[in-house]
Amino acid sequence: MRRSVLLVTTLLAFAATTPATAAPPRPAGAVPAATPVQVYGAWHCGNDYCTWGSVRPVAEFDSQNHWLVDRGDGRPSVNLVVLSFVNPLALLRQTTDAATLDGVPRGMTSEIVQYFTTRGVRVMLSIGGITYTDDWDAALAENPTLLGQRAAAVATRLGVGIEIDYEQNTDPNLAGLQSFIDAYRAVHPYDATGARPQARLTIDVAAGDRWLIDLNRKATADWLRTDTPVLDYANAMVAARPVSAGTAQESWQEHVDGKPQYSPPVPPLAPAKFTGGVYIAYGGRPLPECVDYATSVQRAAAPYVQSVAPNGAGVTAGMLGFMFWAAERPSTRGIGTVPPNTCEAGTGAGASALSVPVPMPALRQS
Repeated sequence: MRRSVLLVTTLLAFAATTPATAAPPRPAGAVPAATPVQVYGAWHCGNDYCTWGSVRPVAEFDSQNHWLVDRGDGRPSVNLVVLSFVNPLALLRQTTDAATLDGVPRGMTSEIVQYFTTRGVRVMLSIGGITYTDDWDAALAENPTLLGQRAAAVATRLGVGIEIDYEQNTDPNLAGLQSFIDAYRAVHPYDATGARPQARLTIDVAAGDRWLIDLNRKATADWLRTDTPVLDYANAMVAARPVSAGTAQESWQEHVDGKPQYSPPVPPLAPAKFTGGVYIAYGGRPLPECVDYATSVQRAAAPYVQSVAPNGAGVTAGMLGFMFWAAERPSTRGIGTVPPNTCEAGTGAGASALSVPVPMPALRQS
């Protein structure tokens, strides 16, 4: 099964095309202090459009991805890589076939994980993605507790965290997802220090609050609280296509504000409990986000990301940081981030400009 950027994000068009409420203006003269960026990561689709279906020699992998671990001065361009995607139904059933071994794509090997972790870059596996929405439904209906246990076992074996990417917009199985999370947390309890990679458990939500509404409401109300946290944080995913910094900020502000007008309402989310998604690869020409930090979305959005004030949840200003979609070959159409279109001058320069810490520190909790 192959995955393209267009397929990954088609349904997210709601978040890009529906008018959003602009962020409230700051009082005249107010200059909020910038909160350091803590998460600066890339989803990674491998060389086969998010399938990861074959084992790759580390030297060959490095030839296509060296920019991730070297921004030009020996320091990594990111502090997190999320290998995308694991099929939840294959994981539950421990499928072994030409592209999968015991439920995990064959290309997600310990050697690839160590390629990053030995350089201080945290690694996670993403379970799901829009291609596997029906498989998430099937796995949660079949045995969500066992799925959580098997995800925890993979995290233990590889020394990685797990991202939940369940993109069911209509009647998601929230009870099943709760059982998955409970089973995972029974093995790897929440760890505010971040010292144990396996304890890092996150979730993806839409760019704003107008898609994946039920999932977002549940996650915000029950799993992303600052007083009783269950998940570490959420990623506000990219919209259907690249957008301006202003449009992205409007969507992110929806998470900060919540949707009190919805029935039932969506509560506000603490800025310290989510990241914002930005494209680094889309179509047939390089994006500034990859090759020119000076004109990039992340540069333009950085003041907002580092200073957005809580509005009903949390006490500290600023989001956790940025996530980039997506490294190497996220689409069957497009140039991706492989040579000569690598991202040292965009993402890597941003890591320098924003003083991104490598390795990732303990995250703000409120």
